[in-house]
Amino acid sequence: PDSDIEANDKITRRVELVAGNSVMTNSDHDYTSGVWLTWKDVWVTVPNPRGGSKILVQGLTGSAQPGQMVVIMGPSGSGKSTLLDALAGRLGGATRQAGDILVNGRRQALSYGTSAYVPQDDILMATLTVGEAMFYSAQLQLPNSMSTAEKRERADITIKQMGLHDSVNTRIGGWRMKGLSGGQKRRVSIAMEILTRPKLLFLDEPTSGLDSAAAYHVMKRIATLAREDARTIVASIHQPSSEVFELFHNLYLLAGGRTIYFGEASQTSQFFALNGFPCPSLRNPCDHYLRTINSDFEQDIEEGDSQGCITTCQVINKLVTSYHSSNIAKAVVNKVNEISKREGAILERKGTHTTFLMQSYVLTKRSFVNMYRDLGYYWLRIAVYIALCVCVGTTYFNVGQDYGAIQARGAMLIFVASFLTFMTIGGFPSFVEDMRVFGRERLNGHYGVMAYVIANTISSIPYLMLISVIPGAMAYFLVNLHSGFGHFIFFVLVLFACMALVESLMMMVASIVPDFLLGIITGAGIQGVMILNGGFFRLPNDLPKPFWKYPMFYISFHTYANQ
Repeated sequence: PDSDIEANDKITRRVELVAGNSVMTNSDHDYTSGVWLTWKDVWVTVPNPRGGSKILVQGLTGSAQPGQMVVIMGPSGSGKSTLLDALAGRLGGATRQAGDILVNGRRQALSYGTSAYVPQDDILMATLTVGEAMFYSAQLQLPNSMSTAEKRERADITIKQMGLHDSVNTRIGGWRMKGLSGGQKRRVSIAMEILTRPKLLFLDEPTSGLDSAAAYHVMKRIATLAREDARTIVASIHQPSSEVFELFHNLYLLAGGRTIYFGEASQTSQFFALNGFPCPSLRNPCDHYLRTINSDFEQDIEEGDSQGCITTCQVINKLVTSYHSSNIAKAVVNKVNEISKREGAILERKGTHTTFLMQSYVLTKRSFVNMYRDLGYYWLRIAVYIALCVCVGTTYFNVGQDYGAIQARGAMLIFVASFLTFMTIGGFPSFVEDMRVFGRERLNGHYGVMAYVIANTISSIPYLMLISVIPGAMAYFLVNLHSGFGHFIFFVLVLFACMALVESLMMMVASIVPDFLLGIITGAGIQGVMILNGGFFRLPNDLPKPFWKYPMFYISFHTYANQ
């Protein structure tokens, strides 16, 4: 109808007016140095196990500019995170992507320090305070040209910017200890990623799991970052409140991987009303949009004044067709083409800012503090080791030096080399938490694998040595093994080497099986096979040569510990 076309034209003129005046409204900021992000006809598919491929998103076109926040919204499974990951260059290896994604009108990779990505989950070290976590992160990310005082000042400014100054000395907390609220943790996660002052910021469902008040304060801070610092922000959100929705500049509404609407967020209700789905006066607009296009729960929806009913799939098809045939979509395409022709600045590929030695030093210090404060990491294990060594020492108390004591000594030593090292799997939950933090920080370019491995190894040495010396000495002297300080030191070093090896094994398991229960079962199974073929329960020459002796007997570290 002519009235529909006229209304569509009004929305289009409104979108073009806002797009054209956005730079003038915020002329105090240097938008020429910002990041202009465009995507045109983007498709993402994944292989289908039954053959062919499954389409996740199809034909998506849009843009994001400095000083504004683009929010991707839609029902579960609509492709929000897929689009966000495609724009951020974080799609998995099995996915296939087509279409043009340009940064400042160029095909270029997003570089560290220029862009940042905040994942949906708040993966933080629970034992650190807000101030400590921010300062360690600043030391890892900021360049060596900045002094320690300047890095601390940057961390303090960012803490205040995110409204965390009252919680600076509060521990973050986790499932084992109380700490910050969900909204505060989310702001800490965001604060860590904006320390380098990135011009482009991606956020995956920043309000997930938060109450309406916390979600509003988090999104208000994000909107302030976009407005005051001329940042380009792209976020995916599931179901915001009406107050949060008012903070959005542009809305990208998806359903089934297709575009329902892209334009000024405040004009979305008019678009839905134009197509026969007006928002009731007392309903949250976002609830109305998502209820209208959610095909998971198929329902009949009333269409405008006609009082007719159509299915959700029909609603989605109608809205998609209406959008793509409207002048709104044409205005979006024209704007994308205009931005793409500008060919702005090339983003610098800075890599990591700080040196490898500084990364290793900061990570070692942070890891040591975390291990010291986390009772489950080493302290609880030390208490268990002491109790076990007292039991071993009293069971084999002063076992003697005669011929009959040989078997008892061997049994005692294999128990120490096997079961005491086996208890190292008790620290697996802490290993998993560390690996999650490492995964987030490595993907965001804070540091590399080698720095983490070196730091984790060095920081664990004092605790492993403490476990080896104190419980080891109790067992050694109660049993009355060989006299002489040299023999005792050798015993301690062997015990230390065994525990260090098992810790390395469990860290490898944690990187492959990031689940508490499955990881412990996997680690226990591997050690059980090694203990079985270590040469004590069956002599080496009696082991079946295929597999069990060659190579398992020589792979098992218990073989060398027993010797």
